Amino acid sequence: MKSYLLKHENSNFSRSFEISGSKSESNRMLILKSLSENIEIENLSDSDDSVILNKYLKNFSNYIDIHHAGTAMRFLTAFLSIQENKEFEITGSERMKQRPIKILVDALSSLGCDIRYKEKVGYPPLIIKGKKIKGGEISLSAETSSQYISALILIAPFLKNGLSIKLKGEITSKPYIDMTLSILNKIGVDCTFFKNTISVKPYKTIKKTVLTVESDWSSVSYFYSIIALSEKSELNIGNFFKSSLQGDKELVNIYSRLGVRTEFIENESRIILKKDKNIDLPANLNLNLTRNPDIAQTIAVTCFGLGISCDLYGLHTLKIKETDRLLALQNELQKLGAKVDITESSLHLLPSSQIKENISIDTYNDHRMAMAFAPLALYVPLRINNPDVVTKSYKNFWVDLEAISFIISEK
Repeated sequence: MKSYLLKHENSNFSRSFEISGSKSESNRMLILKSLSENIEIENLSDSDDSVILNKYLKNFSNYIDIHHAGTAMRFLTAFLSIQENKEFEITGSERMKQRPIKILVDALSSLGCDIRYKEKVGYPPLIIKGKKIKGGEISLSAETSSQYISALILIAPFLKNGLSIKLKGEITSKPYIDMTLSILNKIGVDCTFFKNTISVKPYKTIKKTVLTVESDWSSVSYFYSIIALSEKSELNIGNFFKSSLQGDKELVNIYSRLGVRTEFIENESRIILKKDKNIDLPANLNLNLTRNPDIAQTIAVTCFGLGISCDLYGLHTLKIKETDRLLALQNELQKLGAKVDITESSLHLLPSSQIKENISIDTYNDHRMAMAFAPLALYVPLRINNPDVVTKSYKNFWVDLEAISFIISEK
């Protein structure tokens, strides 16, 4: 099995570089572009997920294999359902066949879509017969994956009656829903989110629009971790907006408590991250990450490296990602000497004074596992198994690490 050995002297370093467009924004815009010729996209993500979604949207196929791309599975399930008089089979990796999709299929079926399961009920692969759908009103659990909700929102303007979605319970990952609605607003679609009801009107005219994808805040989280764990460092990274649509921008506030200062250069759409050695680290970091669960792995590893405890809540969606991320985090942190407990929706890390060296980190076909643990090489040599998994969201990750003095060798 391929693995990388990572080392770093943890001396002073600085660097200026770019990060690819947000996968989340790109995938939403790609669906809309496929439904309207009046949309152009700039700074599209080069992630595997966006590349594979773009491939199938450009060249319709009756058989679609999206591999590990969860967003593509959810968005395409809704999108294909309204392709009139066409039939599709959509499938993915073995892990994808274990990731539930019943809530989305039930919602689409209640609107009149024709979808059936080819194998196990509630899970891909799916057989979809596209048809004309009028839209209307549906109800969904608000605690489900926001990708299900966004998948419905993205097709809503193209339904005769639009769509009203009533969300029941506490809303998970709300910033991603807000992102979807904001993009619709930019192309002239009338949509609102009031209390727990989302309303999307059928479009009259999709105005000619150039949509610019902001760089990915989830991807920059690993550099926040690197700065926090460094002795002295400064990174200048583009393209980031102070008025970001992405919920993971909360990194700015979270990492200000962990010794990272963020400076926005607005006229250049860049951020400068600097080590703040004057900060007094908290003994414990207590966070509710319901709005931004994708940065939980990064934060947990940073806290472990800094030797502080953390209690992270609102993580119930992590169990249905590329892997069970809570269990994977617990396994790999314990290898390194951490004391960590998990529940169905939370992680609890005790402070550690020592990090074991030359530990091999398993990545479970999960890009975020590889990237979240890499910053610990500032403290100890460690191995990352299956390092190529990072291409799912961040193709140049290892190249960018080498540019800031990480020594990476294949072992």
